[in-house]
Amino acid sequence: MTPARALLALSITALLGLSACTRQPSPDDSRPGAPPAAREGETADEFIARVNAEYKALYPELTAAQWLSSTYISDDSQLLSAKANERYLGQLKSWIEQAKKFEGQQMSPETARAIRLLKLSTSMPPPKDPAKLTELTQIATRMEGMYGSGEFCTGEGAARSCRQLGDLEEVLRNNRDYNEQLAAWRGWHTISPPMRKDYTRFVELVNDGAQNLGFADAGEMWRSGYDMSPAEIAAETDRLWTQVKPLYEQLHCYTRTRLQSEYGADKGAAAGGMLPAHLLGNMWQQDWGNIWDILAPYPGAGSLDISTALESQYQQAYAGRIAQSQVPATPAMLVEAEQEARLANAKQMTERAQDFYVSLGMPKLPESYWKNTQFIKPRDRDVVCHASAWDMNMEGDVRTKMCIKPNEEDFTTIYHELGHVYYYLAYNKLPPIFQQGAHDGFHEAIGDTIVLAMTPQYLQSIGLVGEQQQTNEALINAQMRMALAKVSFMPFGLMIDRWRWGVFDGSIKPGEYNKAWWDLKAKYQGVAPVEARGEQFFDAGAKYHVPGNTPYTRYFLSHVLQFQFYKALCDASGFKGPLYECSFYGNKEAGQKFQAMLSKGASQPWQQTLKELTGGEKMDASAVLEYFAPLQTWLKQQNEGRTCGWQANATPAPAASPVAPATGPAAPAAPAKPATPPIAG
Repeated sequence: MTPARALLALSITALLGLSACTRQPSPDDSRPGAPPAAREGETADEFIARVNAEYKALYPELTAAQWLSSTYISDDSQLLSAKANERYLGQLKSWIEQAKKFEGQQMSPETARAIRLLKLSTSMPPPKDPAKLTELTQIATRMEGMYGSGEFCTGEGAARSCRQLGDLEEVLRNNRDYNEQLAAWRGWHTISPPMRKDYTRFVELVNDGAQNLGFADAGEMWRSGYDMSPAEIAAETDRLWTQVKPLYEQLHCYTRTRLQSEYGADKGAAAGGMLPAHLLGNMWQQDWGNIWDILAPYPGAGSLDISTALESQYQQAYAGRIAQSQVPATPAMLVEAEQEARLANAKQMTERAQDFYVSLGMPKLPESYWKNTQFIKPRDRDVVCHASAWDMNMEGDVRTKMCIKPNEEDFTTIYHELGHVYYYLAYNKLPPIFQQGAHDGFHEAIGDTIVLAMTPQYLQSIGLVGEQQQTNEALINAQMRMALAKVSFMPFGLMIDRWRWGVFDGSIKPGEYNKAWWDLKAKYQGVAPVEARGEQFFDAGAKYHVPGNTPYTRYFLSHVLQFQFYKALCDASGFKGPLYECSFYGNKEAGQKFQAMLSKGASQPWQQTLKELTGGEKMDASAVLEYFAPLQTWLKQQNEGRTCGWQANATPAPAASPVAPATGPAAPAAPAKPATPPIAG
């Protein structure tokens, strides 16, 4: 994922999670522990007050089930999660049914907003039929399990070797052998074809639930959560993409030229002048920063090699633990020392990220955070490594879940995840229904705003890079590094939900899932596989947010908003100079303004919240273009005389050989996602 996302991904739009009963509740259910029915004579204001109280009371139990299912993947934990999710969706359905009697009645504006948010508080709307609800949660469990424990295995017997996502990502990150990269990319995409049948049924079930709530389909429901009509938000994303597309096209052209120089004219480009999917250093082509060695404009100028510094810190921690041993180290001791060093290094990286937020006047993370967070991948069990941030009780028990490694991508991801955490802490005083982002793109933009302020000078001040020389070459290098994370992501952030909106509304049929996926990647990203990917594949399922059912437009919007936030905070800090040079680290005035925005949560329309921070009510990408102005000028110069752009309808070559399916034990069941899961980066 991009440095600001691993990410990352799931919405706070309603962490209205889980409970532990399997029976489908109904409003008139009188069994012990059943959800309270609508009360005679209750006003709308009283109803919302009751829902907030009921929600907050059951919340810790719900999040505990989900946390367990993500950090201890087993049949038992997944069963608890699935059943908890099933009961919660029934509870949510009961609340929504009860809310219908208040339609057209007098109520406070706050209550009217809360009722609307309640209706939109799940990305997985529950069907009315209890049997379908059970089926839905079981499918969600199964798909998440396939992803969370997915691995690609080759060989037999003693020669058998299996690699999970992290291992395969390392190949794309560090190995420049064309065929090795292709094998790793192919390998991960073998974990998703078994999901295809389940996903097809999943779409039918969530559409059923959305239609019960009055929406045409689940996609329309997702697009209704932006204080504007579904058509308006779709048009808004098109407008924003139009603003940044010329910059992306220049970056694409430059990248293709460099890849062709590295791998040859034929291998460095796919059909139609598109970029080969397996050569961009990232499994999904959403962040190109891992191929910095190929794309660096001026090697050595203003070196920003964070990964080497972080790896060195880890190696020092490891050597220190070995040195502490009073006896010759055994293999078991070495393994334990390695794990201890990784944990210490991960905590050190997290402490550094915390320091930025604290420098703005925000509180230190509670002690429970350091006790309960999953910092690294355990050695004794399967876990979901996909980075996410958690609010366990709406009262300060916050956590993150990652499998941190000492590299730049994970380092900036920590800053991103802590953005979610500090958002939680800022709005914890609000009623539960309002404890979410102004819209979901806001939640994803908070930590990324901090990442933008991690200027070369800031990185030098914390000892991760050497002294920075103020040269044009160093500036272009710094801008390129940021663009490979931010600009490269934007079309990817747009296309995933374009695919799902089509799947949900039926314009993309089950028999063309894979074709439509690659058609959209070609249209928006100019990226293609180097060989045909027919409908025997389900490549969308190899991206966490599809089986995890996480709406993705938020990530595109966040990549616009973060630059708006950044510019506003730079202005608040009194910074004068080019936008890209601004770091508001340590500035309490900027921190106060940021904190004020965070504290509003979803208590008011996002347009008002945005205006209070930036002075404007519209999302706008002009700050993106202002930030990258030097790079865009440079890219145009580099691309002069070249034929840029790509043919999105070009046909890749037939596959040279069939890809063997992943082998190994069946994937255990995985966590059923709550109606709105914890924030994933």
